[in-house]
Amino acid sequence: MKRIFSSLAIALVVPFGAPAQDVVTLAPARDARLESLETSDAGRGWEAVGKLELGRRGFCTGALIAPDLVLTAGHCLFDRDTGARIDPASIEFRAGWRNGRAIAYRGIKRAVAHPDYVYGGEKLNERVAFDIALLQLDQPIRQPSVTPFAIGEQPLAGDAVSVVSYAQDRSEAPSLQEVCKVLAQEPKMLMLTCDVDFGSSGAPVFAFLGGMPRIVSVVSAKAEYDGHKVAIGTGLAEPLEDLRREIMEAEEAAGLGSARILRGGITSGPKFLRPDEDRPGD
Repeated sequence: MKRIFSSLAIALVVPFGAPAQDVVTLAPARDARLESLETSDAGRGWEAVGKLELGRRGFCTGALIAPDLVLTAGHCLFDRDTGARIDPASIEFRAGWRNGRAIAYRGIKRAVAHPDYVYGGEKLNERVAFDIALLQLDQPIRQPSVTPFAIGEQPLAGDAVSVVSYAQDRSEAPSLQEVCKVLAQEPKMLMLTCDVDFGSSGAPVFAFLGGMPRIVSVVSAKAEYDGHKVAIGTGLAEPLEDLRREIMEAEEAAGLGSARILRGGITSGPKFLRPDEDRPGD
């Protein structure tokens, strides 16, 4: 039997009897429910997760990994109707957005998606494997309560993770799912039992190491596996280093403005809602 996640091409038809290292049986009852972080006490420690307002084109979720760098999904940087690049000047990061107020508001100086990401690609690797982006803020956020998150190693199938996200019908405060699971994984992708919806794109997926949350993936899409709703996350290791390098090179190239987004890529996969449908309308 082919291994699940060798390309994810058979993710919808692999039975639960697959080897444990390939797929973990879904157990929705063991996953934690979404908890709204609508009060300052509930949201303490998660202030570096914020809402990305994409001009008049909707929103995504992002998280600080440095005082001036926000990690999110690559498809959030493209107009869902035209496929054109969204002007970074029209994007705003609202750290800790809750009930109409943010701890900090920042514009975007530079926005870079991974060179191998293809917006609207029909193949899985094009749409998920490199679906990450870095946004450089116009000013760093240095409030003591807003601590950027560190990056951790990608978890394995069966590991517990957490997700903090905004989404339609819960766009005014972030929600935490403290426990969901990695259903399957390969170096560039994760299949998760986590509860996500439109607007959750770019949401950080956390693993706790030494009691501290570290980002191990970002939400790229939602899908279906054997009749269950699942989330698909993007691996970070090499893609994130590529983006850091591009941001650094752009910084060194004085006067060049926003770094350009290169495109390329390559597999078919589960039944996805298209990334360009992942944001509510005007």
